Amino acid sequence: MQVFQWGKSLAVRLPKTAVEDLDQREGDQIEISTSATRAFDVSRDRATAIQRLRELRRPFPDGFTFERPLR
Repeated sequence: MQVFQWGKSLAVRLPKTAVEDLDQREGDQIEISTSATRAFDVSRDRATAIQRLRELRRPFPDGFTFERPLR
């Protein structure tokens, strides 16, 4: 990956394979952490992922019951 100037910041472009592996879209948040000298890890931002899951939550239909007892 190439580091380039973007305004007063530095930026990198993520390769297509990394974007696909992380299931990223424009505007998504990611976490970048250093893992070793001159190396880093990229992961999905946990808060964003959790928010997406919450947005998927739908109410159960009337009369819905689980097939097994809840603990």
